[in-house]
Amino acid sequence: MTKLTHLTIKAALEGLKKKEFTASELVGAHIAASESARHLNCYITETFDSARAQAKEADARYAAGKALPLDGIPIAMKDLFCTEGVQTTAASNILRGFVPPYESTVSGKMKADGLISMGKANLDEFAMGSSNTTSAFGNVINPWKRKGDNRDLVPGGSSGGSAAAVAARIAMGATGTDTGGSIRQPAAFCGIAGIKPTYGRCSRFGVVAFASSLDQPGSFARTVEDNALLLRSMAGYDPKDSTSVNVPVPDYAAACGGSIKGLRVGVPKEYRVEGTNAEILALWDKGVEMLKDAGAEIVEVSLPHTKYALETYYVIAPAECSSNLARYDGVRFGQRSAGENLIETYENTRAEGFGREVKRRILIGTYVLSAGYYDAYYNQARRVRKLIWQDFIDAYQKCDVLLTPTAPTPAFAIGENTQDPVTMYLNDIFTIPASMAGMPGMGVPVGLSADGLPLGLQLIGKPFEEETLFKAGHALELAAKFDALPQLLAA
Repeated sequence: MTKLTHLTIKAALEGLKKKEFTASELVGAHIAASESARHLNCYITETFDSARAQAKEADARYAAGKALPLDGIPIAMKDLFCTEGVQTTAASNILRGFVPPYESTVSGKMKADGLISMGKANLDEFAMGSSNTTSAFGNVINPWKRKGDNRDLVPGGSSGGSAAAVAARIAMGATGTDTGGSIRQPAAFCGIAGIKPTYGRCSRFGVVAFASSLDQPGSFARTVEDNALLLRSMAGYDPKDSTSVNVPVPDYAAACGGSIKGLRVGVPKEYRVEGTNAEILALWDKGVEMLKDAGAEIVEVSLPHTKYALETYYVIAPAECSSNLARYDGVRFGQRSAGENLIETYENTRAEGFGREVKRRILIGTYVLSAGYYDAYYNQARRVRKLIWQDFIDAYQKCDVLLTPTAPTPAFAIGENTQDPVTMYLNDIFTIPASMAGMPGMGVPVGLSADGLPLGLQLIGKPFEEETLFKAGHALELAAKFDALPQLLAA
């Protein structure tokens, strides 16, 4: 039998139903693996004791023939989702020790389906970053290494702890949030699959906010089909979230394996960006051929306003960040650094509680929202955002999905690209346009670089048509036959 930590979610569910092993054994194997991989720093808060207790409850349900849809499957929960009775920090000192009295809608739905949280996964502070090096709880380390180079690599961000945990086989799946690429880019860097659903598909209630018009919960897993199982659990209308959309949630897993004969796959010419790694461009061409061989029709499309997406994002996202993070004032919850008066208390609390990248984005956001610059920057960015959205709508007149690179480079070493914030921001150049338009996007691992690092491609779909993404993603996954393991596991 395959080692328990190497099973897919689908295979594990089948094994549990056939009583080949118990949920307690499955969770126990992942706890042991997690303890051996603590150097990766994937978890901020471990919840192993409660995981063991929940596994026993799952075993009782299996024995009674009353198993829940995803009963007994161990996952990692990004530490941006509020979890009742369990510390939630957003990887920031300002929330260190904060224990929510309520549960986020997404984590609550997953718990109700029998999924078991192994712990709260590390991330870039308040989800602001593309490398998972801005966390107040230390860097997350990618389980992959370059050939002949022992330097630690970043797992991508902001959901790096979630992605690294799945890649390192210490969790079978994980939650993430994607604001500008924070699921798709870490999935590419860690050699796994991840999906950002359509904005409004999953509730944001109980998710610590970064940029409210962009944040969207999604999932990581080692296969496209496993992501389909997780998203079915996470998705759905929530009256507690005013941006939640009331549309039916289909059986995403049923879409995996369907024929893509006749599917129109768009290839946007503007995504051939100067500075993109040549291996990634070659992989993109290979991915196009894979889908063509599987029966898809390849169509060249244009997204002319893509070139403005990065700049537009870094006006809108910091503006919303500045507004959302104003609530952290040392009065209501979280850290409080006393001063001689109220203003000084605010200043001390925020100076000590927020990290450098968060402060940078708050300052940018406050500037573009200020009286003299609101129209020149923020309102102008909103207009350009509408044009970016229109580009996608126009492209979908000619195609059903888009195929693009996910990131311009493979994973890089910690400290390698982090000195210049603009260089870091360019990591999201291929993922930001879909986020700006609210479109669903999926990352699929497709190959390895010359130095042995995973490379992924991105599929972008029409609003609320994630089924088509899963169908195309599954076909790409089958064609790519990606089965490489991180050196941590292959040794």
